[in-house]
Amino acid sequence: MAQYSPPKQSKASQLIDVIVLVVLTFGALFVPLWLGLAGAAKSVATPVPNPTWETLGQTPAQAAKYEALGYTPEAAHDLILARFDYSFSIGALLTMIVVILLYYVLILRFSEVEYREVISEKFGE
Repeated sequence: MAQYSPPKQSKASQLIDVIVLVVLTFGALFVPLWLGLAGAAKSVATPVPNPTWETLGQTPAQAAKYEALGYTPEAAHDLILARFDYSFSIGALLTMIVVILLYYVLILRFSEVEYREVISEKFGE
């Protein structure tokens, strides 16, 4: 049986592959932050008019830690009372399901094409 030797990729193609992967990675990480889709909590449940550590529900030990970090009750108000918004829309959920299924079909198709190429190179038609 003949020794299989895979096709060679040039250094320029490898560099382009790396750059594309780095850009896609940073895009996947930072685009949701820039669009305001991820990150800190979105709402404050029942704001306190004149916040103190006691009205914010903090023990003296917790208050001491906040003060050690440079927070006052007024500055820590939004941080302590922030709540995440867990709501979602059915449209967004269905869109995400469709995108994931299309991606899966695309990957299966590309994998099949590459698998057939490798089999063809190794064993012939």
